Amino acid sequence: MESKDYLKDISEIKNMMNKSSRFISLSGLSGILAGIYALIGAAIAYWLVKTYSNGVLILDGWVFESCLFTLFAVAILSIGTGIILTTRKAKKDGSKIWDTPSKRLVFNFLIPLIVGGLYILIILIQGKYGQSGGLMLIFYGLALVNASKYSIGDIQYLGYVQIILGLIGAWEPGYGFWLWVLGFGIMHIVYGTWMHFKYDKS
Repeated sequence: MESKDYLKDISEIKNMMNKSSRFISLSGLSGILAGIYALIGAAIAYWLVKTYSNGVLILDGWVFESCLFTLFAVAILSIGTGIILTTRKAKKDGSKIWDTPSKRLVFNFLIPLIVGGLYILIILIQGKYGQSGGLMLIFYGLALVNASKYSIGDIQYLGYVQIILGLIGAWEPGYGFWLWVLGFGIMHIVYGTWMHFKYDKS
């Protein structure tokens, strides 16, 4: 009987330490919705380029601006949905939404993301947009791996997948768009579904 009590105490201490050092209230549903937003955005961009630009995206004119706007809209919707659903889950779990672990999570996530975004912007200005899709995946994957130290460790696996897809896109730029769809769209839905049933339903 005493050994069971000791094991229970150890388990509770471990959970308390985990909560104090990691932000674990991420919502799996937000990942699913982010993937859906990405697929819708990709479909819009594909239709615009195919219909009004003969299947070739040129860094000039309203088609490119519309695709860029769609990309930003996807990012804003994904971030907004993530904040809302994660806040709701944190309240349900009785966790703080803006404490030391969550600040570390955001900080470590944003470093590779901002650096990558600036680098991609530079090469776009230079007219070298062939590898932009692959680079988005690589830097996003690095951001996930970097942030996983302060959150649910499982997100690192999504990060590894994104990095691999990004490297393939860098090697074969012609497939960059479809790899982007696979990484940001389908993989988010698959991963979000897994996380939803593993953590949100538990």
